[in-house]
Amino acid sequence: MNLKSDAPATEGRGINMMYIDSGKVTVHLKTPYVKDFANAMHPYQEFPEGVEVVFKDKEGKENTITSEYAVLYKSTNLIDLQKNVKIFTSDSTTLTTEQLYWNQVNSWIFTNNPYTIVTKDGSKNDGTGFDANEKFTDFVSLDNITLQNVKENSDNL
Repeated sequence: MNLKSDAPATEGRGINMMYIDSGKVTVHLKTPYVKDFANAMHPYQEFPEGVEVVFKDKEGKENTITSEYAVLYKSTNLIDLQKNVKIFTSDSTTLTTEQLYWNQVNSWIFTNNPYTIVTKDGSKNDGTGFDANEKFTDFVSLDNITLQNVKENSDNL
């Protein structure tokens, strides 16, 4: 009854959550601190000390997202990741940006901020915004500069 109107309904430290589908861990979320504003007009969870989320696909490949701050908006399932956002994919691709939105319902990620992608072979893409599906198989980039490493094929010389 003494809860302030702008205070979280609950708080947790050392959170280690796993989402399981068909008996297999599909998402593993770790955070040092979470504040849950479940009683707010628009409920949300705040991760003021950062978050690490590991996704496992059906083949067991892992992709990881980290950020120093995040907010999960419960009504839309939109996650706003901020400050030193990094994505590490199972094929050694790395994406870095300062803010990234992740729409869990549509399995879509996007940003309007500058970003850098570095692939396993060292190819690099710098841009000022993109939107893509979670697997990066459908990727649209704005104002980008790319350095592409191409393997020479001696058979065609």
